[in-house]
Amino acid sequence: MNKTKNPAIDNKVLVTEDNKKNKYGQYFTPTMVADFMISLADIFINAEILEPSCGEGVFLEILQKKGFKNLTAYEIDHNLATEYNCVKYESFVSAKIKTKYDLIIGNPPYIRWKNLESDLKEELAKNHLWNQYFNSLCDYLYIFILKSIESLKEDGQLIFICPEYWMNTTHSERLRGYMVENGYFDKIYHFNETPIFNSASVSVVIFKYIKSKNTKNETIEVTKYYKNKSLTVDILTAIRNGCNENPDIHQFFVKQFELNKRWLLTSDLERKVIEKFEKSCLGSTIGDICDIGNGMVSGLDKAFQLKGEPILNELERKHTLEVIKAKNLYPFSYKEITKYIFANEINDENELKEKFPYFYQKLQPFRERLEKRYQYNRKIAYWKWVFLRNYKLFNSDQPRIFVPCKERISNKDYFRFAYVESGIFPTQDVAALFLKEDIKENIYYVLAFLNNHRVFNWLKNKGIVKGNIVEFSEKPISSIPFRRIDWEDRAEVKLHDEISTLVESYLQNQKDKSLEKIHSLFDELLQ
Repeated sequence: MNKTKNPAIDNKVLVTEDNKKNKYGQYFTPTMVADFMISLADIFINAEILEPSCGEGVFLEILQKKGFKNLTAYEIDHNLATEYNCVKYESFVSAKIKTKYDLIIGNPPYIRWKNLESDLKEELAKNHLWNQYFNSLCDYLYIFILKSIESLKEDGQLIFICPEYWMNTTHSERLRGYMVENGYFDKIYHFNETPIFNSASVSVVIFKYIKSKNTKNETIEVTKYYKNKSLTVDILTAIRNGCNENPDIHQFFVKQFELNKRWLLTSDLERKVIEKFEKSCLGSTIGDICDIGNGMVSGLDKAFQLKGEPILNELERKHTLEVIKAKNLYPFSYKEITKYIFANEINDENELKEKFPYFYQKLQPFRERLEKRYQYNRKIAYWKWVFLRNYKLFNSDQPRIFVPCKERISNKDYFRFAYVESGIFPTQDVAALFLKEDIKENIYYVLAFLNNHRVFNWLKNKGIVKGNIVEFSEKPISSIPFRRIDWEDRAEVKLHDEISTLVESYLQNQKDKSLEKIHSLFDELLQ
């Protein structure tokens, strides 16, 4: 959705105009960005053009100034774009569209299903395209992309600005498959977390897609601008022209996306590095050797945390958990343990008050908020954790590896896979890995492998990445390639044992020279 306030632009005007958002997922497009997007279109002056969510009309204004007259727009908010007579005030999702368009352009709304208003959910539930391709795990954005393609002529162009997460998430697989089967991409501009919308910290792409039964371009022109500062007209012009003189602008070409394969916006050189790593792992993954689980959910951590040295009775001491938070994880190791109240076995408040007096007093200031926690459609007492997922796994006597569920990588080139002793639990900001039974590889070897730069590079490109955030949950961790040891090969066994010994030594002494040796041994193993 779009905004036309302060349309005058010069080279010093920043892209992040004041934005406002309402229940319809409106993030209004800055004028210079809309102008940039329109410049990507290859159309005649009499082309049929549609904007499916026009907001205040920034695209319409620029298109009219350029002489385009065959304009149609949809807008669900009757208070917006009232000066344009081409706007239909109805939902694009439900509109019966008979015209086929040469160009569909704009900034579609993006709202997760759980955040959708009830009337929008009801609308989607009745929509045949939504029911055919999507479900309640999908974003509102998806129907706008798919229906727009349906509304294009053969060789018609779709130019959208939107978040980039749908290009690699599981829930958008049907959408990506539909796009591969019905056309191809001409250009993709990836802005990562460059601030475009004031009120939204989101990784953004602008893409140009051609609806066609025949792929006419073997490659996609990809341009990346990853500078975390606001755009200007000069920068957008340089991006449009693929200016290699600007060190922040990187332009390259990738092969057209294929059905049922990951969409990677990486250069051929980096792809070859990734493929070499995958081949060296001989088809094995972390999921083959590890059980993986995301941490438990208290619903309000600060209510359950026992900081300092509280005076607990013997019964209370037995009902505590030792927890490591994501902020205290480091590559290979951790820094601090936090004790938590864990009273889920208690079913009566009087018992809590009489036998666990410190717990009772500690929880009272938080009681109202605890009772309002999201409780997964169950009635849960305020002193209990709301979701004990994977508790049995965490309660085992095995050592484990912890990793933060989300990791920002904008200023670092490593992840924080940490060795953790048995008896220590993760909360919801941490995922945990446990070696499966009968796995011969040592946990120290697995730990070193996960902290290797090759895994970082693989996850940066093929993990679940949203902007500069890499997400870790069971499925993406399971898919990480892993180098199993050939136990009949004495050289490999020796490398495994050396790596394991060095990791154990590093955990005790924290000497950087051990890490250098570990990485060199992996260079030998993964050549």
